[in-house]
Amino acid sequence: MSTVPFRSMKDASPVRVQVDWRRVRRFAARTALLAAAAPVAAAGVVMGLERVRRHQYPLDSPFPTAPPSSTDVDDTQATVYTFGADLYAAMLDAIRGARHQVFLETYIWKDDEVGREFKQALVEAADRGVEVFVVYDGFANLVIPRSFYDMPPGVHVLRFPAMRPGLLMLDVRRSGRDHRKILVVDDEVSFVGGYNIGTLYATKWRDTHLRLVGPSTWELRNAFVDMWNRWRSPHQPLLQDVGSQLWMPRLRAARNAPSELVFPIRGIYLDAIDRACSHIYITQAYFIPDEDIQAALLAAAARGVDVRVLVPERSNHVVADWLARGHYDTLLRGGVRIFLYQGAMIHAKTATIDAQWSTVGTANIDRLSLTGNYEINLEVVDEGLAAQLESAFRMDESNSRELTRDEWLRRHPLTKVAERVMAPLRPFL
Repeated sequence: MSTVPFRSMKDASPVRVQVDWRRVRRFAARTALLAAAAPVAAAGVVMGLERVRRHQYPLDSPFPTAPPSSTDVDDTQATVYTFGADLYAAMLDAIRGARHQVFLETYIWKDDEVGREFKQALVEAADRGVEVFVVYDGFANLVIPRSFYDMPPGVHVLRFPAMRPGLLMLDVRRSGRDHRKILVVDDEVSFVGGYNIGTLYATKWRDTHLRLVGPSTWELRNAFVDMWNRWRSPHQPLLQDVGSQLWMPRLRAARNAPSELVFPIRGIYLDAIDRACSHIYITQAYFIPDEDIQAALLAAAARGVDVRVLVPERSNHVVADWLARGHYDTLLRGGVRIFLYQGAMIHAKTATIDAQWSTVGTANIDRLSLTGNYEINLEVVDEGLAAQLESAFRMDESNSRELTRDEWLRRHPLTKVAERVMAPLRPFL
C-alpha cells in the first residue's frame, strides 16, 4: 500500500490518497487476459457454427475445370493443371518412369487411396534402383499414423519436425512449417503448386499446379536439395548441389526460408503490383494482406488498374475467412474488386499481371506464408503462361459472385462486431 500527496485548492493542506497497487495490478492482469481471450473465444464460436454449417452445406459442389495446357518459356515447357486428377496422373507417370532420382516434398500427404498410390509408386521406383528422397511436414500430418510414412531402406524420408522450439516464443527462425509442394524426377521434369496429396484434392478442391519439362527444372531441384541438406539427419545422405547454366531466366523460383530470415515471395508480389498498368488478377485460398501489399493494391486501383481478387466464399479455415473480411471494406472502398468462389474450396495461389507477369506456387498472401513458413513460388515473365492463367482466372470467375460494397455495408451488425473482436488474431495467420 502506498500514498500519493495531493494539495487541496481550498486550504492548500496536503491530502494523501491511498492506492492499492496490488489491486491495480490484478485489474490490469484481468483486463489483459480478457483482451487476449476475447478473440480466441470468438474464433471458437465461429468454428463451432461453421462445423454445423458444413455438415448441412458441405463444400462439394461441382466446379468448372480445364484440361492441362502447355506453353514454352524459353527452352522449358510449362503446363498448367487446374484439376487434381489430371495432375496426379502426370505426377505418378513421372515417378513410374523415373530412371535415376525422385525428389518429393509435400505439406499434407493423406493415408487414403491417392496417398497410398503415391507411396507405392515411390517404393517401386526404389526397388528398381532409383534414388528416392521424401520430405513431409510432421505437424500437418499429425492425424496420419506414423507407420504410413515407414518406407523400405531405398526411400530416404525426412520428417520436418512437428514441434519447433521457437513456436511459443514466436521465433520466426525456429517456428516455420514446411508448406512447400515439389516433385522433381531425373532433373528433367518437375512440379510445383498448391496441391497437397490426397483423394479429397483430386476432385473436390480447385487448385493450380505447374509442371516444368526442361532446364528450368533446376529451379525446383535446387530448392529441394537446399531444403534436404539443411534439415537432414547426420545419418542421411548429403545431396549434390549443382549449378545452373541459365542466367537471368524468365522463369525463376522465389523461396522463403525462415531459418535465414529470407522472404523473397512478398518482394516479388510488391514489385509486380507496383509495375501494373492494366490489370491484376489474384487467386488466393487465404487472403490476409499486410499493410504494404494492401497499400500497393489500392495504389494500383487508384491509377486505373483493374484489380481483382478471387477467394473462396467459404474456405476450409473459417477463422482465416473472418480475418480476411476485415480488409474487405478498405479494399472495396479503394476500387479493388472481390470475387467469392461458390460451392467448393479454391486453394490456388496464383497471380497474373498485365498479361506478362505470373506467379504459381505454395504461398498464400498472409503472414504465415509471406513471413513465416518455408514456401516456394515460381515467378514467370511470359505472355503465353500469363494467357493460360488469365483463362483459368476467367473460368473461376464464372463460378464466383462479385461482392459489392453496398452488400458489404449491409452485413449484420453482429458480423461487424465479430470481425473487430477477432482482428488481433491476424498476426498469427
